Amino acid sequence: MKGRYLSLAATGAALCLTTTLTGCGTVSALTGDNEVTLRVVAADYGDNPQNSSTGYWKGLAEKFQKDHPGVKVEVSVYSWTEVDAKVAEMVKANKAPDIAQIGAYADYAEAGKLYTADELLSVQTEADFLAPLADAGKHKRTQYGLPFVASTRLLFYNEKMLTDAGVLAKDAKGGWQPKSWAELEAAAKKLKGNGVPTPFALPLGREEAQAETMNWLLAGGGGYTDNEENYSIDSAENVKTLEFLRDKMVGQGLTGSVEPGKYDRQGAFDAFSRGEVGMLNGHPTLIKQATAKGLKFGMVPMPTVDGTEHSAMGVADWVMAFKNGHKKESGQFLDFLYQADNVTSFTNQYGLLPVTTSGFRAMQNATDGSAPQLKTFLAALPTSKLYPVGKKSWAGVSEDVKKNIGSTVKPGGQPEKVLGEIALSARKADGDQ
Repeated sequence: MKGRYLSLAATGAALCLTTTLTGCGTVSALTGDNEVTLRVVAADYGDNPQNSSTGYWKGLAEKFQKDHPGVKVEVSVYSWTEVDAKVAEMVKANKAPDIAQIGAYADYAEAGKLYTADELLSVQTEADFLAPLADAGKHKRTQYGLPFVASTRLLFYNEKMLTDAGVLAKDAKGGWQPKSWAELEAAAKKLKGNGVPTPFALPLGREEAQAETMNWLLAGGGGYTDNEENYSIDSAENVKTLEFLRDKMVGQGLTGSVEPGKYDRQGAFDAFSRGEVGMLNGHPTLIKQATAKGLKFGMVPMPTVDGTEHSAMGVADWVMAFKNGHKKESGQFLDFLYQADNVTSFTNQYGLLPVTTSGFRAMQNATDGSAPQLKTFLAALPTSKLYPVGKKSWAGVSEDVKKNIGSTVKPGGQPEKVLGEIALSARKADGDQ
């Protein structure tokens, strides 16, 4: 998910939306005798300065403060490459934000640092979450993680490139419908033979390697966990999936000149939108980005190893509230955040999927904007498989994948060894789960 705006990452700077006069980085909770300051950290979903999430959060904070004059809100927005680490640093320094919108919550829940959903939210807000997402927000059967936005994944392809390469017939009204990896490989070879710089973009860089990896693992009949939600990172199916990527995709020069382990998601999206990539796995925000560039593209479910159906991947990003003594005020802000118009405002802006039943129904019934294109993504959401975010070890596993998975698909890479090491660390960290 997560459209990435990275221009500030190099300097480590944050976009600070300070709605008080105290400035960015303030840690004091009180600004007056009866005023409370809520400090919020959020991730940036924009891919350029013009559509940074800064504007959304600033408007939200201002609207909230009008109805809650005793509460001030400071929001710091960081790129996805650094937001999780920033929050971890704050927590380690005993300066946790009141509310964080990041990628994982369970390690903080395990440490007893978070309020539960029923301590924070109204009954109406809590009951409106889509059931699979609410369940994914539970750690040891109690919900701490509040889903923020969601997405599923589809295979995007450049219509002109596939047509010019003879993969897609010129009069093909139904588009291209590959079922197996063999078909995917064959198409990539034709694209390469026709001079396409990157037949298939494989971004396994730090930005979102855990998502690209999971998408392939599920299509290969595996995944991070088994049907009992126990880790199965080093399963035979997963090893074979990475061997396919190493030998058939990277090894045959079908993934372009950029090493997958150094290729970030946004870079791949940008290249696709510029017409330099034939195929890649994408989430809903790519629709707007590619459309804005005038690109004609198709979207189909991800082919699988043998052409049979496997679980599709779903992704949710999370909101959590730290125990800073502001339970009431945090709950008020979160109830406001999940009001229908505020949810719709954000999902419409970034082409993402709603996490609430009311938002789901609204998108199903919509006929304008990008809603019709999003319905294919939306249909897969209720039955999709999400990251094992309820495990306290998931944040560490995700980080291990980001650091190491790219090496497995290099020439001479060792999928079995790397997956085994990640799995061992996961099981140790998971403890009694």
